[in-house]
Parts: sequence; C-alpha cells; structure tokens
Amino acid sequence: MSENSNKNVPADAGMAIYEEIVNSIDSGSGSLDQLICDLKHADPNGQFLCSTARFLSAVDRERYAEYLPTLIEGAIEKDRERRYLGQLLKAIWGDDYAQRVEELCASDDLFRRLHKRAFATGTFD
Repeated sequence: MSENSNKNVPADAGMAIYEEIVNSIDSGSGSLDQLICDLKHADPNGQFLCSTARFLSAVDRERYAEYLPTLIEGAIEKDRERRYLGQLLKAIWGDDYAQRVEELCASDDLFRRLHKRAFATGTFD
C-alpha cells in the first residue's frame, strides 16, 4: 500500500470508500490494498476502519486475515475516544473473548494493544 497514492483522497471520503469495499467483495473488482490505504487516510476517527474490519471478518475471516491487522492498527491509532474499538474485540476474537483476555493478551499482540486501548483510563496524546 503506497502512502503517496492516497494524497488526493478527501478526508471525508470514509463512507464512500467503505461502500466501495463492501460492494467490491463479491465482484473482486478494485484493489483491496489500495482501498484500505485510502480508507486509513480518509477516516478521521476510526469508524470506517472498525466497520471494515468487522465486515471482512464476518464475510470470511481466513480469506481477509491479511487485511485485518492494518485495519485494526489504523483504528487503534485513530479512535482516540474509544467509540468503536470495543466492537472489534467481540467481532474479531469471538463472543467469549472476555473469558480469554489473559490468554489472548499473552498470545496475540494485536489483541493486547486493542484491549489495552479499549479499556484504558485517561486520555491519549
């Protein structure tokens, strides 16, 4: 994913890019790598990054596994108010993630980072 290629993406295009991702899943049209790169640029608060991660996981977690870390890391970075991050835990790691927090934190760095951010106290700069 080229960071330079998304300079012309409007900062308010998150919904349109999310819709393009959703609509292109069945047809296979479009480059998912590029769309996700554009979405990272256009999503100011992580809402569409979280929604895309949840959507791809629901459609076929194994098929889209390579894209999930990029989406989740982008959401961790952008969702400073923690409005959308909590939804990812259940959607990506399952309904029983709360009973497996210690195990998942020890074995999955992405889960650990997401859980730490979602349940953090205080503010982030």
